[in-house]
Amino acid sequence: MGQYSEAFTQAVDDREGFWLEAAKAVDWTTEPTRALDDSAAPFYRWFPGGELNTSYNALDRHVAAGQGDRTALIWDSAMVGEVRRYTYAELLDEVSRFAGVLAARGITSGDRVVIYMPMIPEAAIAMLACARIGAVHSVVFGGFAAPELATRIDDAEPVAIVTASGGLEPGRAVEYLPMVAKAIELSADAPQTVIVKDRPEIAGSAADHDGWLDWDTAMADAQAADPVPVAATDPLYILYTSGTTGKPKGVVRDNGGHAVALTWSMKNIYDISAGDVWWTASDVGWVVGHSYIVYAPLLVGATTVMYEGKPVGTPDAGAFWRVISDHGVKALFTAPTAIRAVRKADPNAEELAKYDVSSLQTLFAAGERLDPDTFTWASNTLGVPVVDHWWQTETGWAIAANLRGLEPMPIKAGSPTVPVPGYAVGVVDAEGKPVSAGEEGSIVIELPLPPGTLAGLWRDEDRYRKSYLAAFDGYYLTGDSGYVDEDGYVFVLGRSDDVINVAGHRLSTGSIEAVVASHPAVAECAVIGIHDDLKGQRPSGYVVLKSGVDIEADTLRSELVAKVREEIGAVATFRDVTVVPALPKTRSGKILRKTMRQIADHEEYTVPSTIEDPDVLTALAEQLKG
Repeated sequence: MGQYSEAFTQAVDDREGFWLEAAKAVDWTTEPTRALDDSAAPFYRWFPGGELNTSYNALDRHVAAGQGDRTALIWDSAMVGEVRRYTYAELLDEVSRFAGVLAARGITSGDRVVIYMPMIPEAAIAMLACARIGAVHSVVFGGFAAPELATRIDDAEPVAIVTASGGLEPGRAVEYLPMVAKAIELSADAPQTVIVKDRPEIAGSAADHDGWLDWDTAMADAQAADPVPVAATDPLYILYTSGTTGKPKGVVRDNGGHAVALTWSMKNIYDISAGDVWWTASDVGWVVGHSYIVYAPLLVGATTVMYEGKPVGTPDAGAFWRVISDHGVKALFTAPTAIRAVRKADPNAEELAKYDVSSLQTLFAAGERLDPDTFTWASNTLGVPVVDHWWQTETGWAIAANLRGLEPMPIKAGSPTVPVPGYAVGVVDAEGKPVSAGEEGSIVIELPLPPGTLAGLWRDEDRYRKSYLAAFDGYYLTGDSGYVDEDGYVFVLGRSDDVINVAGHRLSTGSIEAVVASHPAVAECAVIGIHDDLKGQRPSGYVVLKSGVDIEADTLRSELVAKVREEIGAVATFRDVTVVPALPKTRSGKILRKTMRQIADHEEYTVPSTIEDPDVLTALAEQLKG
């Protein structure tokens, strides 16, 4: 039995022993005596009775072990042409003092803090500072518009917002403070404290808003705060992910299971240890940024790179290779979209030849399926293993992976390899019965999920049950379809619900539809995710106009694009609008979105037996074909 098989079997047959052993890699103020509390199943809790502090584990313990001079964080900004390095001792000082700023405002254990920041070191500092005093942070991606931010404020009910004057994109600056002010105006219960990190490149400051605090002023005389022990089962953060209803779901991550799982993953999945340089090219607004820019690399004492820039255009398609060369990156973790963007701009990898990337040992990809063409190009171009792995906001770390630190396996293009120990992955049919190897179905995970996965949805147990547990008894529903081959390799084929994946970002078609439908010319609409060579998927809108409305198609499109950008954000990349005479529906009135997707992507499709008017579907197919 190989190391992988041994670990996987132990995680199933001796769950207590496996995870208590893994927990020894974490420092506890009160060590847990058992791994799993299943008394309230299906609401499982990991490491009951244990107490710890995540910020202490990420920073203090490395300094106490004499590693304070090791580099913890490298901030590399292609947008401002600046590189800033923090040792573990320096980062600990920053985090401790900002924790003191929060504590001085009366923020304490259990309080929520919304962090709405660009990719600057202060974003990570704010996250770790919240963890230090037991406050629950909720990071919102800076590209989201005011209504989306307001929705999250209303749900989390934060006592504070930590933000910056804005973010930088190639050729433009995005001002955050007007959006924060608008979101507070839209919110039912405004937070008491707003703290602003001023960026000199962007207009606006805390001084422009009554009662808002300037980050640097507050830090100047801040008193350092000590880490506060919290229960392993207490929440560390809330991270909102799109729901099919348009209302975001607040995924809750605990402290103990999160620290144990991420620490285990860095060694066993990514082969990263103390002192290694690790780069996750993502954003702290997404789960990847939470897990693998901030927490996991610091938990194991590695050096983490935080990059402000794009894979192309800042300044060219050599941006990634430059960062790897400059900082001696051992492993890069990015989305397939980024790789496709580099390939599109520089198909012959001429920029790569300008840099020494010999430090790079592995390229990891996640966030969406790594298609075989992109996998082959990256493999041939870099000459290192290109490793796809599959996970979700809800799981917080990989469900299936090629475990490079435990037992590297042969790579199959199109597959994230095998289930990670702790995840009992299965594929079932519509009745919930397991299917044969190679047969497509719904991908499920047998309960309980391993440590580090969601503890539930913020203040919404009923939605948690309905969204993830109700479909198949005893299983967590991933919402993805796929199959497992005869070798046990998992193949994920796509989403089985109406959440689409745009460049690794999950977006609700329901929320985009709501914006489109609000246009005065629109009678009804459908938004679906169609294939995009660069982004994986992109939203495409199909609109039925109100009777008697006379509006040019280009005018309607530009107005809808602007409206979605304003209310959802630029991240939606909404630009396709097709006016149709009618939408295909079932007799019960359900729009046939799956069939529409198949038509738009030029796939074979079967006319559903429940269709109300087959001629509508035929007409749509002819229109899209034309």
